[in-house]
Amino acid sequence: MPNLSKIQKTPPPAERVIMGIDPGTTVTGYGIISVSGSTASLVVLGVIELYKYDDHYRKLQRIFERVTQLIEEYKPGELAIEAPFYGKNVQSMLKLGRAQGAAMAAALAQHLPIAEYAPRKIKLAITGQGAASKEQVAKILQNLLKIKELPKDLDATDGLAAAMCHFFQSNRPAAGASYKSWKDFIGKNPGRVKR
Repeated sequence: MPNLSKIQKTPPPAERVIMGIDPGTTVTGYGIISVSGSTASLVVLGVIELYKYDDHYRKLQRIFERVTQLIEEYKPGELAIEAPFYGKNVQSMLKLGRAQGAAMAAALAQHLPIAEYAPRKIKLAITGQGAASKEQVAKILQNLLKIKELPKDLDATDGLAAAMCHFFQSNRPAAGASYKSWKDFIGKNPGRVKR
């Protein structure tokens, strides 16, 4: 496995660019995909390492600054972020919520719409199992996006998984939608038809 803080590819021209974030107070993972029609391609994935900062507020500042840099560099049009999960340690959950808030504030400052997904929903969207491991998520993303080598830190693929979950969710016809005919379906879903 490569020991890189980010892995980058050159994607085809995109109709949409989606950034995904897996917030954390030790490591925050991110992944950016470009979408052309019904195909997603990897742009970049990596981590924001926060080990060297003793001060929690400095960690939040670093998350805000780095997410802002990524938005300015890759120009995503939307942000998908993993929601903090409820655990027994309330202090940990609060710190994760703050990390998520720092990333969200960076996106909001750049006027990006934000979609929030529960960890279980992200895993379900990628693997079909809500209790899948980080390794299972990473392997499926590696196959889907043709990633040659996975990063050492799988928080990067967790961030990428949030972006892919958003792509899958937003690429589906609206739930409960009804159509009178194929013509009606195509009229309401022009982006789902390949020509």
